[in-house]
Amino acid sequence: MAQVNLNVRMDEDVKRRFDEFCAEVGMNASVAINLFARTVVREQRIPFEITADPFYSSANMAALRRSIAELDAGRGTPHELAEGGGDD
Repeated sequence: MAQVNLNVRMDEDVKRRFDEFCAEVGMNASVAINLFARTVVREQRIPFEITADPFYSSANMAALRRSIAELDAGRGTPHELAEGGGDD
């Protein structure tokens, strides 16, 4: 079977960490991508769950729009800004 090249762009740090993982399990990135592609073709699905970030859900976006409207209308409540690791 003829071989072809697939060019993929990704974040440099993700690529480095992906290569490190692949090496730890005894393969390279090319083998890992081929395993992924073969699994997709065989199962006719992405072989893992893909979910959206809940921050961007329609319900949360609506709540944010309501909050912004309240602030724009001068009905906001001042409070201290919580910074750091969320230890509050």
